[in-house]
Amino acid sequence: MPDEIEIRRLKVHAYIGVPDEERSAPQDLLITARLTPSHGFDGLADEISRTVDYHAVAIQIQELAAAHPRKLIETLATELCDFLLLNHPLVKAAISIEKHILPNTECVAVHIERSR
Repeated sequence: MPDEIEIRRLKVHAYIGVPDEERSAPQDLLITARLTPSHGFDGLADEISRTVDYHAVAIQIQELAAAHPRKLIETLATELCDFLLLNHPLVKAAISIEKHILPNTECVAVHIERSR
């Protein structure tokens, strides 16, 4: 199994939902990102410049989620994967998004995984 970095259940605020009224106020989503760096953890020499800065990634995920309204969490998941692969030294990015919207459920979730 390759080395991975996981940001688990990061709370973000997003204007998201199919009906206009659902997008009128921000909602909390929980996002999990599983990142496979281009290089494994061996040889990092304890230097952050040789790995993926997960603090920066978390901020970018929050900013991208809040950037503009969307109807679908599937769209946000795709945008996040594309952004992370383009802007970080990754071979794979996997995103899970949880939305707490349906009654009588814990959540609705989508999962996406993309590779370079």
